Amino acid sequence: MAMLKKVLLYLRMIKIEHSVFALPFAFAAAMLAAQGIPNLKQIFWITIAMVTARASAFGFNRIIDRKIDALNPRTSNREIPSGKIKLWEAILFTMICLTIFVYSAWMLNPLCLKLSPLAILILFVYSYTKRFTWTCHLFLGIALALAPLGAWIAIKGSFDWKIIPLVITVIFWLAGFDTLYALWDVEFDKKFGIYSIPKVFGVKKAINIARFFHLIAFCFLIITGFIFKLNLFYWIGMIFVAFLFIREHSLIKPHDLSKLNIAFFNMNGYISLTVFVFVAFSLLIKF
Repeated sequence: MAMLKKVLLYLRMIKIEHSVFALPFAFAAAMLAAQGIPNLKQIFWITIAMVTARASAFGFNRIIDRKIDALNPRTSNREIPSGKIKLWEAILFTMICLTIFVYSAWMLNPLCLKLSPLAILILFVYSYTKRFTWTCHLFLGIALALAPLGAWIAIKGSFDWKIIPLVITVIFWLAGFDTLYALWDVEFDKKFGIYSIPKVFGVKKAINIARFFHLIAFCFLIITGFIFKLNLFYWIGMIFVAFLFIREHSLIKPHDLSKLNIAFFNMNGYISLTVFVFVAFSLLIKF
């Protein structure tokens, strides 16, 4: 029972439920690369690589931000500041996840292994960006966009420019909803010198910037459909995605952030899953 509680603590520390953001895009990219369903070995190691890369990045972020988190009332109860997970335990957890990630890359193909140090660097650099630039949201987008790019390389064993529109989609999609997420901490960020779009530009402009980011993301989803010549199922899916984007932004108003959590988690989880499902339909159901 004690071991189970500890495992749950680690899963809460890395917000395992947020895997719903990156994994569907990774699987969509893998299916686009395979033009169908990849083999089970590839699916397995892509999943392990994505989960452990994300876990190590989250663990590192929690370690680096532990003092900031302790000062913020919203985050002071997180596992490291509250003492539920000791610093050395978080470091060990992060190192184990990194090791498994590199091993997973090795199991996929030589190029994945060669690029794994670069991926780790990008994932870890993000944690420092909010200390000096409001573009930290875009850096986080780049980090998450490694999911579809890495999945493509995992299947193909090589790079191809065709996947770049989907990568750009993820960058701006993530930057958009991370900008909204930062609305929670505007006053704290102002007080302690943390950079974010809401802190630098104000709440109203931040909401508009997030909308612009999501418009860019949607445009690149459209480009992705044309590049891969996806069929009617994909375009039906894009109608749903457009609705979800509109719904997300209708929930957020400068004077009312009470529905921010629904907009942040629910809507964006639905968006990533919808993209994956309709990419899959388009590739698997021919007519």
